[in-house]
Amino acid sequence: MRVQTDSATHTTQQSSLDVNERFGLRDIKMADLREALRRGMDDFFASPTHGVFLTIIYLLIAAVAAMVGLGENPLPLIFPLIAGAALIGPLAACGLYELSRRRENGQNYAWWHVFDVFRTPSRWAIAGMGAILALLFVAWMLTAAALYGTYFGAEQPAGMRALLEQVLTTTAGWQMLMSGVFIGFFYSAVVYVATVVSLPLMIHHKVGLPEAVGLSISAVLRNWRPMVAWYFLVVALMILGSLPLLLGLAIVVPVLGHATWHLYRRVCQSGTQ
Repeated sequence: MRVQTDSATHTTQQSSLDVNERFGLRDIKMADLREALRRGMDDFFASPTHGVFLTIIYLLIAAVAAMVGLGENPLPLIFPLIAGAALIGPLAACGLYELSRRRENGQNYAWWHVFDVFRTPSRWAIAGMGAILALLFVAWMLTAAALYGTYFGAEQPAGMRALLEQVLTTTAGWQMLMSGVFIGFFYSAVVYVATVVSLPLMIHHKVGLPEAVGLSISAVLRNWRPMVAWYFLVVALMILGSLPLLLGLAIVVPVLGHATWHLYRRVCQSGTQ
């Protein structure tokens, strides 16, 4: 039995090494984050309508998906909705990854090439990840609703001002807010670790979902300092972009999408396709 266990462990480790070598997993530094962000901005300003187009779709999908499940009193869940939209952001960014890939290869990167995502050999793996992200989004919204019910019961605010007063001027409101922030960070961290490398990889190569997610986890663990820094940079920029009535997201989301592609290319140097 011990021999079989050791053999299985060795096989698993060898498989992990093979995957890492296949896709050229490498170490990165903080300077790579700056370079990825710079290249992401270059891609965006080369043709910013691409990013705005995808951002509008992303926000509409998030709004429609949420309104289906919010019921008659969506007001207490407005802020969780805005925060939760980031959970499906990596899926919407796949089109941006494709545009950055095409521009990197010297190919035409007109906006309609975002739909090439539906023809990529890994499209079913991408669809599988999309289903997982959708489930996490629903789980987050249900969690937010349960949190509100725990602290305020069936009480519903009369309007946005009443909601803000309820949350910001009461002990229960601050407790709910802190609990929501903690849980929200957990959800977003799970999504980040699972997708930061896997989705760009699926755009770039024919690869299965488990293999792609496994490589993404390996990349984060191997480069945990710069990857954690990138995570908090993404969170900070998303918050800043959301402040002016979400209008800043029209720039923040596409820039981060393009930049994530270039971060992936620095983490996985496996050639071009």
